[in-house]
Amino acid sequence: METLEKKNVAGQSHKQPGVKSMGKTSKQKVLLESLVYEVLDGRPLYYRGYEAVLAGKKTPEEIMGSSSLQWVLVSYFMRIMFRSLNEKKYWFASNEAGVHIDHRNNLSHDVAIYEKSILTPDKINVHYVDVPAKVVIEIDVKADISKIEDFNYVNKKTRKLLDFGTSKVIWVFTDTQQIMIAEQSADAWLTMDWNRELELLDGQSFNIGRYLAEEGIKVGD
Repeated sequence: METLEKKNVAGQSHKQPGVKSMGKTSKQKVLLESLVYEVLDGRPLYYRGYEAVLAGKKTPEEIMGSSSLQWVLVSYFMRIMFRSLNEKKYWFASNEAGVHIDHRNNLSHDVAIYEKSILTPDKINVHYVDVPAKVVIEIDVKADISKIEDFNYVNKKTRKLLDFGTSKVIWVFTDTQQIMIAEQSADAWLTMDWNRELELLDGQSFNIGRYLAEEGIKVGD
């Protein structure tokens, strides 16, 4: 884990001999651990902007919260689900719902649809869900992926979810106004602009571009 205890040129701590540490290092480790967004293939992925929190330039709340556009889109999908899908057949999850795939992978979902026949009452408790969602919707990348090994994060997470048993993964990228859809039954993952009528589940569709226009919300220039 990263710490902020500075080292001198010789690699020794600046702490004077005989003086006990005031716990700064352990506090920084605790803070860093609290900024973990997901664990993917055994590696912790932190919230984007975590380094600014460690440097005291931002608070954890500033980097963990959703933008107004992100939560509006979450609300849009949730509205479609509650109005159009069968609540007796499905659970509807949001708010970074956690999913435990195995001991090396703990992921989260912005929005997810679970079949009640899979996520049965006995599996609902104080822990992460350990069964696959039917459909997962991710709105933007919230993890810090600045390290080279994390550049392929979107594809890795998508593949991990499909292999786990999720039928469809939908990514919404607000910067480029695009949507990527990956399905178990498809030969290819499709990326397109968001001004399209696309199926969510059971014949129910969504169109982000149209919805935002109807609400008078302009994204970008």
